[in-house]
Amino acid sequence: MQKRNNLFEQAKDAVNNITNRNGAASQEEISIAKNCINSARSNASEEEQSQLQEFQNEIERHEGLR
Repeated sequence: MQKRNNLFEQAKDAVNNITNRNGAASQEEISIAKNCINSARSNASEEEQSQLQEFQNEIERHEGLR
């Protein structure tokens, strides 16, 4: 059984929270999501690393829409 990366799950949830709000996310929520992504990187598998990069890209796209 594969160990679940809780930090990865937190990052995923934080990014989903931002992207599901259609531009209504606060700067604090964006900062939290970025911190979650950075924290998750240290224990992430290769596949998770790739997904974390996608999460980072989503946040950057979201910030560009503000």
